[in-house]
Amino acid sequence: MKGVAHRMRTNKQEYEGRVNRLQAKLQESGLDGMLIAQNVDLYYLTGSMQTGYLVVPAAGEPRYLVRRSVARAMEESVWPVATLGSLRELAVQLGSLFPALSAGFGDGAVLLAAEFDVLPVQQFQRLQQALPAVQWKDGSALIRELRMIKTEAELSHIRQAARLVDEAFEDALGWLQPGLRELDMMSRIEAYMRERGHIGVMRLRGFNQAVITGMIGAGPAAAVPTYFDGPAGGLGLGPFCPQSVSLRPIKRDEPILIDIGCCVEGYVIDQTRTVVIGKLDEDLDQAYRHSERIIRQAESMLRPGEVCEQLYAESLKLADEAGLSEHFMGFGADQVRFLGHGIGLEIDEWPVLARGFRYALQPGMVIAIEPKFTFPGRGVVGIENSYAVTDSGFEKLSVTREGLIRL
Repeated sequence: MKGVAHRMRTNKQEYEGRVNRLQAKLQESGLDGMLIAQNVDLYYLTGSMQTGYLVVPAAGEPRYLVRRSVARAMEESVWPVATLGSLRELAVQLGSLFPALSAGFGDGAVLLAAEFDVLPVQQFQRLQQALPAVQWKDGSALIRELRMIKTEAELSHIRQAARLVDEAFEDALGWLQPGLRELDMMSRIEAYMRERGHIGVMRLRGFNQAVITGMIGAGPAAAVPTYFDGPAGGLGLGPFCPQSVSLRPIKRDEPILIDIGCCVEGYVIDQTRTVVIGKLDEDLDQAYRHSERIIRQAESMLRPGEVCEQLYAESLKLADEAGLSEHFMGFGADQVRFLGHGIGLEIDEWPVLARGFRYALQPGMVIAIEPKFTFPGRGVVGIENSYAVTDSGFEKLSVTREGLIRL
């Protein structure tokens, strides 16, 4: 634990910068503070992921109110930790810790933000009962905008994850052969990365969305539609896990979509490569080439000031010109309506390259761009790279070789 505490203390400036930026947003919005409850947001702002609430006043030092484990939070958190008492006593506890907030509890003048996008209704209602004088506001956009811009420290973790997923991918190609099940391949890739620091999960913010390490799908199995909010969910192991790998053996002359990520120090990389043992049908081969044309077009627009939805609009145009609109990013009613998504501590962060998402690209944004084409009963082809927007353009964070990989 001492090593953890030392690491966090040396990084305190990083966390102070994050809180300072959040406080600036709170002040701009006329809010008195924000209550943070979600694990990933807690980690982002404190360096710890223990159960409780981080209270960030619009000015002054935050306080981490922890139920379990207080001892570990004290070792890990860069901010002062207090034991979270009964929720019935929360108003008194907050009043003693934050006199500026206490002054408003009597007249209902305290405005606090919370993460409405991820805070369970039952938990929110309990907070309302405990703090009847507080007027609650949706702070979801505040925290997502804050996390949208990565620092150099965050980028270094993503680069490390990218190197590890590249090593695992190249190792996998060495033993990939017909008859190997999708599950066998994923298991070996996961084992390789786990032994080298992959935490074993890829966190998502979206409700009822889950992913372990990614998706490997060969032939028709990759094109089976599912609930997962992506262009290729995979057949999965059954209705209890209707996504990702299945027990189906990989065959010759079919597209093998290897869509995998890796999570190091909490930060993820997301990439996809298309492999074939033998030869693809000509139309699938051409569709793959169009996915590369789309990603090259997106790269040409990946610079500060470009509007997110415009990159998506251009990808739709290119898919239409290729005569592949009905196959782009899924098929039929199961098509998804985006080209790329932010990544970081979660794989569904902002910004999103989608219609209606009018944020201008900014340095520090990290985006996974994934043009793919789905052919029901035959398979999915495509490519995905992760990029960081820089002052002058972009840095490609994915280091794995591109092109249709033929074995």
